[in-house]
Amino acid sequence: MAKKIRILDRFIGQDYEPLVIAEIGINHNGDFEKAKKMIKDAFASDAECVKFQCHIIDDEMIKNDVIPGNTDEPIWKLVERCSFNEEQEIELKKLTESLGMIYLSTPFSRAAADRLERMNVPAYKIGSGECNNIPLIRHVASFGKPIILSTGMNDLSSISESVSILEDVGVDYALLHVTSIYPTPYEKVRLHAIAELKKQFPNAIVGLSDHSIGNYTCFAAIPYGASILEKHFTSDKNWNGPDIPVSITPDQLKDLINGSKAVHKALNGHKEILQEESPTIAFAYASVVATKDIKKGDLLTEDNIWVKRPGTGEIRAKDYEKLLKKTILEDAKKDTQLKWSMIKN
Repeated sequence: MAKKIRILDRFIGQDYEPLVIAEIGINHNGDFEKAKKMIKDAFASDAECVKFQCHIIDDEMIKNDVIPGNTDEPIWKLVERCSFNEEQEIELKKLTESLGMIYLSTPFSRAAADRLERMNVPAYKIGSGECNNIPLIRHVASFGKPIILSTGMNDLSSISESVSILEDVGVDYALLHVTSIYPTPYEKVRLHAIAELKKQFPNAIVGLSDHSIGNYTCFAAIPYGASILEKHFTSDKNWNGPDIPVSITPDQLKDLINGSKAVHKALNGHKEILQEESPTIAFAYASVVATKDIKKGDLLTEDNIWVKRPGTGEIRAKDYEKLLKKTILEDAKKDTQLKWSMIKN
């Protein structure tokens, strides 16, 4: 049986429809009402899971003026503005769960991880920037809950160090391929990396956290083995925020969810003739017919037999050449579908 992990009552693996994670992240820009609206809009789009980011800035970073590539303000100011307190995050979790969805959050520090553990989150999402943060990964793994680990800005060697910790502790885990470019050009998405993760880490569930525009690459990731699809999500593309340009809207989220289910269903099966194709075979195939009146004892040639629809005749087009230069045993009118009993062996 294919491997799987479980978050609450949701099983995740290749035997199941992909789990789509609506990454709200910091798209609320510090506005609590926007955060709640995005939860409700994700639910209205049939989402199973939403994800936030948990920032406790004093434990996360020292004060600095570093400006990320997807914004024009220092990361300190951005994170400070977008941080919610514990009571607010508890309220967001309660709202999410009241709607029957899974609440996930990414801790960016030890204090944030401890807060999420107090909140009793069912699993943890570790961001790409923390993929090689060995102390934090070891700390989060100590909680014994499933971990979804993004792997942007890391190679197989650096990922291996983190995976070793997860396997030593014995927690279930998933690895998400990520390209940390905002937005990601399609030629930089590198979907084959999902297959590489799957091969290199056979105990892992694999998936894609995507920063390209639209849903195209998420759909294409499923045949590579992606069981988790994560996209930044916003209620309104006109809102301000560094991740808004790479975010999908409620309509796009609904399309991603429905489309991923369709693609997953379409993966199964082998190249064989299906019983359900029989009605189409009846009109689409061709049968061998007389193209003119043929007399008993005549030789069959390209001049008096050919193949025509429908495929309801006894002798199908594939056997046409077997009849050439054979003798017919009875008269046949033009457009008669020939039978084997009419042919002299």
